[in-house]
Amino acid sequence: MNQHFATHGASPDLRITRLDNGVTVVTEAMPGVATATLGVWVGAGSRHERPEESGLSHLIEHMAFKGTTTRSARRIAEDIENVGGDINAATSAEGTSYTARVLGEDAGVALDVIGDILTDSVFDAGELAREKSVILQEHAAIEDTPDDVVYEAFTEAAFPDQPMGRPIIGTPDTINSFNHGAIEAYIAREYTPDRIVLAAAGAIAHDAIVDAAQRHFGNQRAATAPETVPGVYGGGEKRIQKKLEQANVVLGLPGLSFRDPDYYALHMFTQVLGGGLTSRLWHEVRETRGLAYEIQAFHWAFHDCGLFGIGAGTSGGDLGQLVDVTLEATTRAARDADTVEVARAKAQLKVALLSALETPGGRIERNARQILAWGRVIPASEVIAKVDAVTVDDVRAAGAKLLSGAPTLAAIGPIKKLPSLDRIAATLRAA
Repeated sequence: MNQHFATHGASPDLRITRLDNGVTVVTEAMPGVATATLGVWVGAGSRHERPEESGLSHLIEHMAFKGTTTRSARRIAEDIENVGGDINAATSAEGTSYTARVLGEDAGVALDVIGDILTDSVFDAGELAREKSVILQEHAAIEDTPDDVVYEAFTEAAFPDQPMGRPIIGTPDTINSFNHGAIEAYIAREYTPDRIVLAAAGAIAHDAIVDAAQRHFGNQRAATAPETVPGVYGGGEKRIQKKLEQANVVLGLPGLSFRDPDYYALHMFTQVLGGGLTSRLWHEVRETRGLAYEIQAFHWAFHDCGLFGIGAGTSGGDLGQLVDVTLEATTRAARDADTVEVARAKAQLKVALLSALETPGGRIERNARQILAWGRVIPASEVIAKVDAVTVDDVRAAGAKLLSGAPTLAAIGPIKKLPSLDRIAATLRAA
């Protein structure tokens, strides 16, 4: 018998049901909204691939739209667009999502299409060959875009020789090697019911969504996915000297898992340092010295690890000064981030959180991701309370702890004036 769960502290319109085999259904009715956004999140992404499977999650996401036993690729698109809807998918390191947006009255149509592509795709050989060619073109486009190349190099240097460090899109060799058998084996191993969440929000009815989930996913055999290879930050560097007009550089340090108690403090440190037009890096690098058109700090948090970074582009001649100014701003922020800056970071985080929840798409993404990560939906009020509890001392401590880690450096372009990684590490240690 399906299990129904209480959602303590959450919206009364939020309902959760778990099918007997482990598939979770979460819905959130939004009175006054005429559309429905729904989708399936699978807790399997590029970090769940074996070395020879690099890029397979991304290929499967593409192939899901290429035909089932009852629908051609064109009909999949027609069935959604004939009711005015749109359909999309995305692959990340830790998951893959398949989503659609339609009028509330057509939620059943969208669910039928998504259920069909996830449980009855044929992975036709001709379609597979064409889609591999499309992805190879996508790979080539990335290779022609320096600011894409540098971030792939950055992740590879930060997480060397492990799934977390491999590119989501794969490599030409792995992409070319994939066949029907590889796709079927990966789906059987990784797309297990305990990793599947069907989420819907807007003008929807919970019971109808559960019925559709039961129809499409209820017959899947309960199974437990294999253990995920841990993400272990290593640090290191990757330099690509290339004749370009601009040098792109990313400097990183070990971040935190979203499970870490200091996660919110580090997020705020990141915001103070490089999260907006009032951030220290923007002021020092762009406004005061004109060293870059844009500079940002970011923190990518995963279930067992994280990655902090600062990315910018500049002329080859200004690269050394850019790095020096960036290091100085970062170490100073860890010493003297102040009350006004932290209050601003809190306000920015709250606006980002609450504005995302104003749309059905934002609701389903929040609900699905949190169920996969925590087994429950965390009320916005609980998150805001955690944000409000962070002190200035917490933010400084998070910054100081960050600086104690081994750095990662990736750069492409005219980078002869880029300081050595040893010198960067010594500067951070001295702080």
